[in-house]
Amino acid sequence: MANLPPSFASSKASSSSNDPKLSPVEQLVLDICDPELRENALHQLAKKREIFDELAPLLWHSVGTTAAFLQEIIAVYPFLSPPTLTAAQSNRVCNALALCQCIAAHPETKMPFLRAQMPLYLYAFLKTSSKERPFEYLRLTSLGVIGALVKVEDTEVIKFLLETEIIPLCLQTMESGSELSNTVATFIIQKILLDNEGLRYICVCVDRFFALSRVLENMVTSLAEAPSPRLLKHIVRCYLRLTDNTRACLALRVYLPDLLSDTTFTSCLYDEPAAVQWLQQMHHNIRGKPPPGR
Repeated sequence: MANLPPSFASSKASSSSNDPKLSPVEQLVLDICDPELRENALHQLAKKREIFDELAPLLWHSVGTTAAFLQEIIAVYPFLSPPTLTAAQSNRVCNALALCQCIAAHPETKMPFLRAQMPLYLYAFLKTSSKERPFEYLRLTSLGVIGALVKVEDTEVIKFLLETEIIPLCLQTMESGSELSNTVATFIIQKILLDNEGLRYICVCVDRFFALSRVLENMVTSLAEAPSPRLLKHIVRCYLRLTDNTRACLALRVYLPDLLSDTTFTSCLYDEPAAVQWLQQMHHNIRGKPPPGR
């Protein structure tokens, strides 16, 4: 556990009184537990999260902070359906989610955050379909939390996610989200596939494989009209990883989009040598693996 100031060790500490022994960041963390000071504290800390290395342990181990995050998240549930979420409401909860992402990314707090099942509270945001900016921002920030969890390969993280509905939720986003949310959702699917258990999970069931294949194909078709090198790079990596499974590799001989076999994306991937190499390796794998029994 991180070494916290004495004020953080007791639930009786007053979050609204300024303690001269505390740094400004520590005071803001205490302010999160004061409903009147919380909005400003969330906003200020979300801005500082990249420059304060130990913010995640401070947030996770301070008394009442996680409960305050959950209060902020749950408070907007009633505005998801029908979709009446305002920009101000979205910004406020997204600041809380940005701090959750900070916790999810830190090696000391990542697994406690996961074992507390905190990601499950974000799934309601991923189920929304409104294309209005407050909802898109909410989905993107929620995906950022999951993305932080999977960024560093960890089988326990993948196992947890496979036991939830994260794959269909990511596929839903990949079908209807913005370029940014599509990119993060595809990145999450990519990281799941790169885990052996994740690849097996997708490929052991025909319906799961074809659900992913259909969404990837639709995205490739869309990118032909509005190219995005970053998104295409993640898509190609997903296809390459699928070729590591014999059944999936054989299926891709038929179901790989033609657009990935011609020169459609040559200029799009001009500055992405890794993606070009993955694309070449993918084609080699698809052509080179013999059918079972040979």
